[in-house]
Amino acid sequence: MSLLGGIRPPIAVLSVLLLALAGITALTLGRAGQEAVPKAVKTSQQHFAEDGAIALRASIDESVTDLTRSAELFSAGDPVPADAVLDKIGSVYQKWMGTAVVEIASGKLLAARGENLPLTAIDRGGLAEKDGLAPRMVRMENGETRLLSFALLTWKGQPQQLLVASSSLRFPGISLGKVRAIAVVDEGGDVLSTDGIPGPEQVDSDRERAEIKQADGQLKSFAATAAKKSRTHPIMAKEPGSGGFAGVSGSLTGERYLGQRAVAGYANLAGSEPGESTAATRLGLSVVAMVPVTEDPTAKSDSAFGLFAAGALLLIGGLTVYLLVRTVQRPLIRLFLEGRRLTRGDLGRPVSVPRHGEAARIGAALERLRRQLTGEPAAPQERRARRGGLGSRTLIAVCAVLLLAWSAPLLLLLNRAGDSVDVPQQMVSDQRERTNTLTDRVRRALNEGHADLTSVASLIGDRTEASDMTKVLESTLNQHTRYKSLYVLDADGKVLARAGGDPRSPSGKGPSSQLIHVIDEGSKEPVIIGTAEMQGRQGAAVVGEFRIEFLNSLLKRPGLGEVRVVDSKHRVIGANTGYLEFEDLPGGRLEELAEKSAEKTGPDQSVTPRGILYRDSGDLRIAAAAPFDGGGAARALGWTVVSWQPVSGLAIPEYTYQNRTVLAGMLGITAAAACLGWLHIVVVRPLRHLADQAEALADGDRRTVLYPRHHDEVGAVTRSLELIRQQLPTGTQRKRDGATAGLAGRN
Repeated sequence: MSLLGGIRPPIAVLSVLLLALAGITALTLGRAGQEAVPKAVKTSQQHFAEDGAIALRASIDESVTDLTRSAELFSAGDPVPADAVLDKIGSVYQKWMGTAVVEIASGKLLAARGENLPLTAIDRGGLAEKDGLAPRMVRMENGETRLLSFALLTWKGQPQQLLVASSSLRFPGISLGKVRAIAVVDEGGDVLSTDGIPGPEQVDSDRERAEIKQADGQLKSFAATAAKKSRTHPIMAKEPGSGGFAGVSGSLTGERYLGQRAVAGYANLAGSEPGESTAATRLGLSVVAMVPVTEDPTAKSDSAFGLFAAGALLLIGGLTVYLLVRTVQRPLIRLFLEGRRLTRGDLGRPVSVPRHGEAARIGAALERLRRQLTGEPAAPQERRARRGGLGSRTLIAVCAVLLLAWSAPLLLLLNRAGDSVDVPQQMVSDQRERTNTLTDRVRRALNEGHADLTSVASLIGDRTEASDMTKVLESTLNQHTRYKSLYVLDADGKVLARAGGDPRSPSGKGPSSQLIHVIDEGSKEPVIIGTAEMQGRQGAAVVGEFRIEFLNSLLKRPGLGEVRVVDSKHRVIGANTGYLEFEDLPGGRLEELAEKSAEKTGPDQSVTPRGILYRDSGDLRIAAAAPFDGGGAARALGWTVVSWQPVSGLAIPEYTYQNRTVLAGMLGITAAAACLGWLHIVVVRPLRHLADQAEALADGDRRTVLYPRHHDEVGAVTRSLELIRQQLPTGTQRKRDGATAGLAGRN
């Protein structure tokens, strides 16, 4: 018999699959009840920590790149005094806590700005070694940690100088809300900086001090665990099929305190691509974001439905398998045994004919053939088996209906989430805060781009040749992927030097007076242009065109759903998914949300990010909008970042219960279709064809050779019929035998 053929394997596999599905149903549906802290909330804290890690990594790498590029631009020109270097850097970038220029050979401090730097901690002799200029962390006298970045100032004929800048390890533009805390953790699990937890001196009551002490201890516990987990390889740390963040991230659950459970997310500083190494990723830092979540006291897990569904499947599955064994498998095996008995010459007893279907037709044909082999006359009442009744195909259909009766309600009707879904308020808050963080990230990226243009413009003098301008522009373009093209325009709009793609500024017009603006020239994408005026060239400016792909890449964050950047007229500028240039936001609720978030309120006339839970076409959605707020050249754009996602895609208990129920129904239908389809192809169709051949053979067709299709029970019966056909006399033989018998009678 074939390993995968025959009547037994499909029925056996169906039995195993139904037993396994019953077990899965009992376990998964029994554990899919309400959770005190939904998985969606835990996952959201993980994404929050990833946002913090991405922002911190980008800030550190940008700081190192800006310092190195500034030093290279200074070194490419004539020697500049140390004070002039620091003044010019300070006028362009306001990101560093302190800066200094040191003569490497003697260690003499040439100039300093801002806070005092721990220059004695710098090993000047190791600067020439590999990674000698890599940024490093140092501890200040006040206990705070600073990140020192280094760059070389080199001029021919002068001692080499070291440009040093210090920055804090605090998060740039992370929106924490009212109760969230976030921390930077080193490889050993020590907390280097925190935000969101006030100091004991900032509160008045003993209860508040106790809460601060408890939160600080919980954060330190999370930090130690996160540092240990962050050392895991990213491939081993992620669940199969998960993507998005390239590093190691996860969620942690802490102690219960005053009716609230501390939930944290952690993420290490990782490159934008898997395996990518940057100055920030080599520091071994991690980010921990913690928030207290109010537990649901009514949360409970009910296993009754899972046990009931599993019991119903066992009952229906048992009945299905019984029908298949009793009405298909046993009659076919009986035919196999009867056919083999006849081929061995045992013709003394009648064939045991099954009662129904194709097996009955084949059994009746075998009995007629047995009579023909023994020479017995056909019985007057002998006739073909009736073609009606329950055939094998009908029985397969009945079994399919039985299994569908269990699977279809699970797939279509039972455990629907409906309108009673309890969406945690924390999810709406997280959507709002993460959108606000993303808004600040986009604004800072554009501000950094304009600062680069300003730095380039400040270093190009009125006597700089076009060839030297081109070198500076090409160097800047190679170091920053945010630009599509860089060029210098004079007051009349003439291009004096350029690098990258063709300029797309309006032809014949001078530089724009706007620091950053957007033009629509009828292309497939908006054109974002930054302009930095040059001193001493009578209206000339350095112009940079931002790559729209750079803007869109900033918006690709898992767990935020669809994200759009819109201008003051709510026209789409960029997105994390496909979009049309300057199209409107989809839906009036999003338009209204973006408009309300941009309204200036309060005595300081500030804008406020907003988050809502609303219903759209019957589906619940979470949405948030956050307008540009803060300083810099990008604020004048008036852009707003809008994000939204369906609640059904979140790991909320009601939807988890619904999804698992649907999955159980799909598995039931799949198992039924696979096994019953297998049985129909391998057994039922060949059996119906064999029934026709057997009846034709019994009716006198001696010429048609019977070939078995498969090496199984049906094939064995076919071979038996072929052997019987070879033993039966042909029509010529019967005539000859009849003539011989007549002559013998006359003699």
